[in-house]
Amino acid sequence: MRGRANPDVAAAPPEPLAADAAERAAAGVRGEGRRWTRLTLLALGWGLVLSGALLSAERLRALPGRARVPLDVWVAVAALALLAGAMGWATRRALRPRRAARVGDSQWVIAGRHFRRNRLAMAGLAVMLLLYLVTLLTPLLAPYDPAAQGDIVRSRYLPPSLEHLMGTDKFGRDVFSRVLYGARISLSIGFVAVGISVTLGTLFGALAGYFGGWVDALLMRFTDLMLAFPRLVLLIVVIALFEPSLWLVVLVLGLTGWMGTARLVRGEVLSLREREFVLAARALGMGDARILFRHVVPNTLAPVIVSATLGIGQTILTEASLSFLGLGVQPPTPSWGNMVADGRDQLIASWWITTFPGLAIVFTVIAFNLLGDGLRDALDPRLRT
Repeated sequence: MRGRANPDVAAAPPEPLAADAAERAAAGVRGEGRRWTRLTLLALGWGLVLSGALLSAERLRALPGRARVPLDVWVAVAALALLAGAMGWATRRALRPRRAARVGDSQWVIAGRHFRRNRLAMAGLAVMLLLYLVTLLTPLLAPYDPAAQGDIVRSRYLPPSLEHLMGTDKFGRDVFSRVLYGARISLSIGFVAVGISVTLGTLFGALAGYFGGWVDALLMRFTDLMLAFPRLVLLIVVIALFEPSLWLVVLVLGLTGWMGTARLVRGEVLSLREREFVLAARALGMGDARILFRHVVPNTLAPVIVSATLGIGQTILTEASLSFLGLGVQPPTPSWGNMVADGRDQLIASWWITTFPGLAIVFTVIAFNLLGDGLRDALDPRLRT
């Protein structure tokens, strides 16, 4: 007589099937969370577009009647139109059915996936994009001319109000408008100066690491010589010898900030030049220039991007220090550094003159540091979790 099967045992699902069901349920929850995140970001983006359009509606209506429209106003209008178009494209892409996932992803796709999981890095990216967007839309958003002086007796040192959101300074100028225009100066200086320093550092580091020998010794000793001078003291000496101007500040900051990138790229190239793909390129008869700039340098971009992102925040702080000392951007052109210097004599009685540009510097530098840390964690496979 054959034994009868236990109904309890027969009804229990196999353990692998239960695990697969739990994994599918977790994937569904993650997918639903990502969907709501995309919808929230789309809502915030459209709110930003509509807010910018409403705030600048009066100025946009006045454009056809103006005899001459400044270039920065046309740039602001084009930026607003491009933002609306980008939001429309993002909305269309978010609402259409998702395609099946591809088999195998590149390292950049994997890094992007890890970067999106870092909430602090995404917050830093959002703040950075918002800042640069505000700099483009400043001519449409600023309620007053940043250099316009009204009746100084009546309009100086006014506290924050609905008419002047961040108050006025000792000349009766609107602090909110000056903070917006100062963002254009500070962020532009940081971006261009870091672009110059990263370009020079990548070039010198790649040449030193790839060719070695006397080229490496010459370039690295020059780099050590530049590192031996305190940067701030060197900046003060150079700017003091010439008449301070915006382009001089950008050039000096760019030419004194490339050394760290050069040493970083050199270390990467020293490792990459012995890899199999470089040896294969040499065996195929490729020249040194083609191997270096087409195959070696692109593989050093990950640490260079991280270094550049962190360097922008440091450059903004350096520019603010120079402007605070009177050696950077000269009045009446607003920058966050000279705005802080303008209010140092009234730090208690008229706190808003210094506080708002100081907070702008703090939040901007924190945003770039968070973005740089997130890029470092995402681009370095050893730091991915």
